[in-house]
Amino acid sequence: MNIKINQLADLDEAASELLLFAGPEKIFIFEGDMGAGKTTFIKAITYALGVRETVSSPTFSIVNEYDAEGRIIYHFDFYRIKSIREAYDIGYEEYFYSGNICLIEWPEKIEELLPDHYIKIRIESLSETERMLSLSKI
Repeated sequence: MNIKINQLADLDEAASELLLFAGPEKIFIFEGDMGAGKTTFIKAITYALGVRETVSSPTFSIVNEYDAEGRIIYHFDFYRIKSIREAYDIGYEEYFYSGNICLIEWPEKIEELLPDHYIKIRIESLSETERMLSLSKI
């Protein structure tokens, strides 16, 4: 499934479409070049799920936790990890298999640790304001 984003205002609707597409799936991986809009789209998704606090990239902490009306959402950014060992050290299994929603940026850094099933979101920049989101169930 593809969703075209023409401007930032389209993100809320795209987030709702993604969540409808995902159904009961809880693991989401986000692929795209640096600056493609992964974190910006994740903010829209968390807000659609009921997060009311400020959402920011966990670039240095690796994982942020958000409350979504009593549900927990984990947001990962594996960009800065140097080895797979760092994912083990943060206890990735406890997060990925918790039954909570996990939003994962830079999943290629931990590809061998990903669960068998997840939603893959590929973000491609078409212009300064336009993006193409490609969604697939793995």
